[in-house]
Amino acid sequence: MRPRRLLTPWLLLAPALAVALVFHIVPFFRTVQLSFTDFRLSSGGQYIGLENFGALASSEVFWLSAGNTLLYVVVVVPLLVALPLLLALLVQPKIPAMPFFRASFYTPVIASMVVVGLIWVFLLKEQGPVNWLLQTLRIVQEPLPFLTDGTLLLFSCMLVTVWKGLGFYMVIYLTALANVPGELHEAAQVDGAGSIRRFWSVTIPSVRPTMLLVGVLSAIAAMKVYAEIYVIAGPTAGPGGTVRSMVFTIREVGSGFDGQIGYAAAMSLVLFVFTIGLTVVLQKLNRENREA
Repeated sequence: MRPRRLLTPWLLLAPALAVALVFHIVPFFRTVQLSFTDFRLSSGGQYIGLENFGALASSEVFWLSAGNTLLYVVVVVPLLVALPLLLALLVQPKIPAMPFFRASFYTPVIASMVVVGLIWVFLLKEQGPVNWLLQTLRIVQEPLPFLTDGTLLLFSCMLVTVWKGLGFYMVIYLTALANVPGELHEAAQVDGAGSIRRFWSVTIPSVRPTMLLVGVLSAIAAMKVYAEIYVIAGPTAGPGGTVRSMVFTIREVGSGFDGQIGYAAAMSLVLFVFTIGLTVVLQKLNRENREA
């Protein structure tokens, strides 16, 4: 009986472990191996050491992609940490119409990024509803080139990322808010604390671990952004390719029969290191904040 008892958990885990091994673990180590080669599908490849990483260090396209990706993280992550929390607080009350609003806010999450991107392309074009509204309210005199100016185009992609992610992180926050003891709010209210004071003194400390989770998840998503840029900025990543992200460049460099797969693998490895480093920094900041 004892051998069977020891073997049963492993048999139950075997399918998931096999999937992880085939689609995650083996490809990861294969990527590490390819990053030290000049492999191409058309001609194979050979070991070249650190040449790919040296080429990355001197590549303007790589640094442009890395800078755009870093800017994406800096702008998108704080918004996706703060805005869904405020949205969750707004839809938290249990009133008859609230389930409808919750479902409405969650709808973009389940929508295809292609569909979402095309909708926002229509909204943001020079003769689109957004420019019409801005001109009607006399906020701007001329239509803003959301889809043709490199800077505005990058921020437009960020807007779509935030808008699509709001509902997903809202649901995470709703779960966290449901677990905040009501006694804490009651005690703070008895002590004379208003709504804003209770938010900062009760709600924020109670959901801080969830804020870290949202920060890590949104940071990872921002580091590997691709679909928004491809759909909104197009296959050329905007004017002169100025809106490209690291994942966009990796796919561009490594795709095709003559793609530089070894070079793309090296860039993927750098992106992996950046992502792990950012996650560690976020966890360390959260730990220091809790100890303080």
